[in-house]
Amino acid sequence: MGLNVWLLLSATVVIAAIASVRIAHRTGLPSLLIYLGLGLLLGESGLGGIHFENAEIAQQLGLIALAVILAEGGLTTNWNHVRTAVPLALVLATAGIAVSIVALAVAVHALLGMDWRFALLLGAVLASTDAAAVFSVLRRLPLPPRLAGILEAESGFNDAPTVIVVMMLSTVTQPMPAVSSVLIETAYELVVGAAVGLVVAPAAAYALRRVALPASGLYPIAVLALAFVAYSGATLLHGSGFLAVYIATLILGNSRLPHRAATRGFAEGAAWLSQIGLFVMLGILASPSELPGVVIPAIVSGLVLVLIARPVSVVVCAALARLVGIGSVSWREQVFLSWAGLRGAVPIVLATIPWAAGMPDAKGLFNDVFIIVVVFTVLQGPTLPYLARILDLSAEGEARDLDVEAAPLEELNADLLQVRIPPGSKMHGVEIFELRLPANTLVTMVVRGDRSFVPSDTTRLRVEDQLLVVTTAPQREAVERRLRAVSRRGKLAGWYGERGG
Repeated sequence: MGLNVWLLLSATVVIAAIASVRIAHRTGLPSLLIYLGLGLLLGESGLGGIHFENAEIAQQLGLIALAVILAEGGLTTNWNHVRTAVPLALVLATAGIAVSIVALAVAVHALLGMDWRFALLLGAVLASTDAAAVFSVLRRLPLPPRLAGILEAESGFNDAPTVIVVMMLSTVTQPMPAVSSVLIETAYELVVGAAVGLVVAPAAAYALRRVALPASGLYPIAVLALAFVAYSGATLLHGSGFLAVYIATLILGNSRLPHRAATRGFAEGAAWLSQIGLFVMLGILASPSELPGVVIPAIVSGLVLVLIARPVSVVVCAALARLVGIGSVSWREQVFLSWAGLRGAVPIVLATIPWAAGMPDAKGLFNDVFIIVVVFTVLQGPTLPYLARILDLSAEGEARDLDVEAAPLEELNADLLQVRIPPGSKMHGVEIFELRLPANTLVTMVVRGDRSFVPSDTTRLRVEDQLLVVTTAPQREAVERRLRAVSRRGKLAGWYGERGG
């Protein structure tokens, strides 16, 4: 086929994938299932007849796409929302991963007679929850902020250790590594990855605030390029590129960057395009004719993962967190955390690593993982809202958090905040002077429907109003906290002890 034909086919697939997002949103299914279906349709057994079995190329492209998706997750994560959840998320992303790998390996070795190395490899491939699946499903659920924060942060952190373990187990020319060497190597790579992210991000934020680029569209490109500086830098130092890129973008996304709204929009678009390309490619890589033969072992492995390995890891991590004093998790939250460990592209991409390394029967492992992801995403994704309501964890009655966007005014050492008042906000009916914003802060404009006006101190705010608030740079955090506090508890938020954190 000529270049124009390929361009037409690619554009058609992307448009179909974008249109399918609406269907996925209504059904509660992660859109990855539709993208995988498009890939199968284009593959060797589908209408497209495209034959693609290069696992090495799929692995490299998959890892790059996952880095973009992680970068978008970091840039769009509000640190104030996940800060209290990070300690438990880190426990789940490290100790939880280890427990899940061992529990699944022991079970499939006993039930399916699987070789120990292969059983551990399957456990490692399936241990990581998927950032794209978690973000797409859970950010639509009205969950308590701490619970949502645990799941989001866990999905961002746990890719790094699983990639390391899968790489080590996939080295067919070496004997199976000892537990001590796995722990030492994993710790080293995580420390290096974290260090690179912590070095790159503050330096990048400092430079972006002080370099006047000639076009606003260059800032989002620069941020994404800097994310890959962290990723590739950590990888060259034999550290975890995934951890580096997530930490770097988490810091950048919560820094005072120029044109932050445009940067987030660009990152979201890049992540969507990466998801579409990644899942379609993985669908093309799969061989539908080989899938029926592994359905039974795949279902057994998936049931063990969802009903045993994941719950055991959550219970162990909750007990460990309570023991070391970093927080307690109720039994209801543990049940939800166990069921909400969604899998997606990450396990399928990780399954290409042993395949590309030439490991015997690695294609069978890929097929197992493909079926597990599809079947259990269908089971878990749509049922999460019902489970949240059954466990009384749904926060549907609470106001959604304020949408606050900031643009730095460097020459004035000030920030311009754009605030939208969401449905259910207690800010409805509050007069401007009752906001009691810090000194040197002014609400300069209110946009209501199709008209805008300069408010007075007695102007009453309404749901769906958009406010422009100018404040000094040092006061910005205090202003945001006060606005969130009033949105949650009304003008007497301080009396109720609400501080807007």
